[in-house]
Amino acid sequence: MASTSHTSQTPAGSRRQDTTMTIRVYNTLTRAKEPFEPVQPGKVGIYLCGPTVYKEAHIGHMVGPVIFDTIKRYLVYCGFDVRWVVNITDVDDKLIAQANLRGIPMQQVATEMTADYLHNLRALGVDQIDDMPKATEHIAEIIAFIEELIERDFAYPVDGDVFFDVSADADYGKLSNRSADSQQGEGGEAAARKRSPGDFALWKSAKPGEPSWDSPWGPGRPGWHIECSAMSRRLLGKTFDIHGGGLDLVFPHHENELAQSECCHGQPMVKYWMHNGLMQAAAAGKVGGRSERERDQAGQATGSGQPPESAGNVETKISRSKGAGGLAQLIQRQGGERIRFFLLRTHYRSTIVFSEEGIAEAGTGLETFHRFCERYERVTGQSFYDLPVIGRRADGQLEAGDSSLLREVQRQRDSFLSKMDDDFNTGAAISDLFDLVRTLNKACDQQQLEDAGQRSPRALAEFQRGTATLRELTALLGLFRQPPPKTLGGADQELAGQLVELLIELRATARKGKDFAMADRIRDGLAGLGITLEDRKEGTGWRRD
Repeated sequence: MASTSHTSQTPAGSRRQDTTMTIRVYNTLTRAKEPFEPVQPGKVGIYLCGPTVYKEAHIGHMVGPVIFDTIKRYLVYCGFDVRWVVNITDVDDKLIAQANLRGIPMQQVATEMTADYLHNLRALGVDQIDDMPKATEHIAEIIAFIEELIERDFAYPVDGDVFFDVSADADYGKLSNRSADSQQGEGGEAAARKRSPGDFALWKSAKPGEPSWDSPWGPGRPGWHIECSAMSRRLLGKTFDIHGGGLDLVFPHHENELAQSECCHGQPMVKYWMHNGLMQAAAAGKVGGRSERERDQAGQATGSGQPPESAGNVETKISRSKGAGGLAQLIQRQGGERIRFFLLRTHYRSTIVFSEEGIAEAGTGLETFHRFCERYERVTGQSFYDLPVIGRRADGQLEAGDSSLLREVQRQRDSFLSKMDDDFNTGAAISDLFDLVRTLNKACDQQQLEDAGQRSPRALAEFQRGTATLRELTALLGLFRQPPPKTLGGADQELAGQLVELLIELRATARKGKDFAMADRIRDGLAGLGITLEDRKEGTGWRRD
């Protein structure tokens, strides 16, 4: 899913970075918002923990990708050269168990489920990922990493296994504020071979019938945590800018990644640790219920407004066991753009309460924009979706002059960008998009822009320039890249659309003959089927609610 950067360039070909903004991000490591200053000026490396591909993706798997797809879009827009990596864990206990259950090779399970994951990403408009490394393709790098840890006395081999020695790392626990004693290591036979219970596996010796690779310690496979350390080092270097993932990964996964990498390299692994809130199933408890109150109180206790290290315990994480699943079917019912908009309406560090009713509500909000796009096309004869996207922050600055409309558009653009600068607050920024649409609709009404005989060329030009700003800002969120399908669903969508058009003609005939009762009956009957008619000067249009 490689992408092409859209950052503007100088005549010499070098990237131009906007130095007027100050982006601030919340760093889990310091529990504070910090100015965003990349390790290497102008370049940003992002690593997001991807899925273990043993079953179909559920909507919880889409939260991180949608958020970081938006973050990359915004950073590129601000002039940074961004490389975003999302890994695929294609060897794991769960994969082996699923392969045994289905009676097929582990790699076949991984291939099928990776294809499902990629399909869902595309449906939600996630296309900014540059690299998707797989664990099984980096066994050599993983083994080399483990060997370095053994050489530095941070790891030790025992009977074909290799463990990380948490007692050798004086900083262990600094990300999650947990001690080594609270680390829950593997049980069973492995526990008896470890020096202390908190030590975790870097390499697991092969069991009969399991996939394995040759290593200096005998045939086996990598542990979960070491995979990310090895792949991030190869693609982004020993120290990179942003490591993302859900709050549930802070401990033990990210804590162990950090320990491995920093002990191996003697330098920081990541400058900014960014963690998104988890998705909570609506059936598990309403927002404002007990778990939510505990989370808020925990955040207040830290003085940060952000859940501390125990947040993963008080939130109810959505998972297959909570009834989540069937993401492909959910996308079929609701549409990928509607789901993306639903996810972005909440600040990424907050809990997202999932329900199909909530997604439908987000769809109602999207209709505000879809109606405006249709109106823009009626006014200008051009499709909103064909407008060129302003891809550079400085290029979007308006020259408002004495135009009250463009001054207001500029104010709303500044407000949107300031919220995105403040820890990528998409939820708050979206409110500015609604304000901007209202401003443009008001101008359209006041200037009678839908009446070609009444409107002025200047008012039309100002309206078009304001709409270009709406296009600019919505593109940053990955929204409105193509028009929504104007269909009713079902087996013969084209025929259904033609039938609606026929009913509209019959209603027009009834109204012309002053049979208003019949005209109202047609309108109300269609409304009962979820079809809204809109009477305009140039004719009647329709949409599916």
